[in-house]
Amino acid sequence: MELNKLLQNTKVISVHGERDITVKQICSDSRLVETGFLFVAVAGICTDGHDYISKAIELGATVVVYDKPMIEEYFKRVTYIQVENSAKALAEIAATWYDNPSAKLKLIGVTGTNGKTTIATLLYNTVRKLGYSAGLFSTVCNYINDEAHPTTLTTLDTLSLNRMLSKMVNAGCEFAFMEVSSHAIHQHRVHFLHFAGGVFSNLSQDHLDYHKNMLDYLNVKKQFFDNLPKTAFALTNIDDKNGKVMLQNTKATQYTYSVKKLADYKARIFEKHFDGTDIEINDRELTVQFVGVFNVYNLLAVYGTATLLGLPTEELLVTLSSLQSVAGRFQTIRSSNDVTAIVDYAHTPDALVNVLEAIHEVLSNEGEIITVVGCGGNRDKTKRPIMARESVERSNRVILTSDNPRYENPQEILNDMLTGLTDLQKRQTLNILDRKEAIKTACNLAKPGDVVLIAGKGHETYQDINGVKHHFDDKEVVEECFSI
Repeated sequence: MELNKLLQNTKVISVHGERDITVKQICSDSRLVETGFLFVAVAGICTDGHDYISKAIELGATVVVYDKPMIEEYFKRVTYIQVENSAKALAEIAATWYDNPSAKLKLIGVTGTNGKTTIATLLYNTVRKLGYSAGLFSTVCNYINDEAHPTTLTTLDTLSLNRMLSKMVNAGCEFAFMEVSSHAIHQHRVHFLHFAGGVFSNLSQDHLDYHKNMLDYLNVKKQFFDNLPKTAFALTNIDDKNGKVMLQNTKATQYTYSVKKLADYKARIFEKHFDGTDIEINDRELTVQFVGVFNVYNLLAVYGTATLLGLPTEELLVTLSSLQSVAGRFQTIRSSNDVTAIVDYAHTPDALVNVLEAIHEVLSNEGEIITVVGCGGNRDKTKRPIMARESVERSNRVILTSDNPRYENPQEILNDMLTGLTDLQKRQTLNILDRKEAIKTACNLAKPGDVVLIAGKGHETYQDINGVKHHFDDKEVVEECFSI
């Protein structure tokens, strides 16, 4: 593609070299550069692409895009483009390279602390069941119709996003649903994508290892709605104290959903049981195969979004009744002796509370809750004591264990968690670093009618230890315990 065309949506500060040239491919990883490539130098969390400009040129880059005025020597064979913000420029160039695929389908972004995966995945499952072609970007897996594309990020990098969106367009997708993380917003990964709608689930403590504080975290989430176009819709949970804040400066048409207040999409809960919940949405009764008030909010977001996308109400209600839980989200496993295990991704205090309260709502009078929980390494340390405290206060027995320790000492992570407990609570809590042994112990302690909650990893099939991902699946371990 011609360089001038590639830069048509990018604000250029200065140019050194020839602009009337053809670019073979675009890239932001110097290791992948080949002859004729355009290399965008982006400052990341751990590395700065500006440090690898010389490496990119050595490998054959003929165009370098950068935003730091630090280049001292200009090679004649290379064109240097200085821009205001390299991350934004990369998003603009990537969208142009792939012919703006996000504008060729109805792209819905879902953001918030908890519920993103469930809402986005259920939206995708809903439109697929109704016969539409659709794509999904999620923490668990990305999909183009029924074709799975494994992922390790909640939201892909901007080049991969546009590449996948382009494939979705070529596959005839009418809709695409995307989990939008706060990291992706802050790092401009979703910049210059055309969203037809945005959904806000809730906001609670998370990612304070990355964001300065909760206000900064909130403002980053809010940026997503601030940037929605007039043609889009913004659907928010007004039962969350930050729900209306998200809409303060949006240009999109505003809609709300609620369980407690008057809203465009309102739900009432009639009866709760382990196999599902009897509810009413906008005066229409239905039974859904989900447990917990938090899941009613998720389903309300799905219903509201699907309605705003023009899906027929009657077919939509029938489809909602047929939907099942997403992998690793309140995933239920039953033993032959009436013990229930629940595998859930809950890795924030709020998510953990939601799951435990949902279990209490359907637990028999004789049943007890045994919770297995840990915290990830190299992440927000301030939530560790809160996670332990919330677990102990809402469970009959708690086993603290390892999650994904990454590059931290697992015992030190547990020690951080223990600071949230009283001396009495500490004596009543088991500490088993080996996660498999912790789950086995919980299953062995459980009596008929009890519930074992294994929290934190959900759908993940690995345990990250010192940079190595070892195979580990909570669900597999539970099934092994129950088969004995």
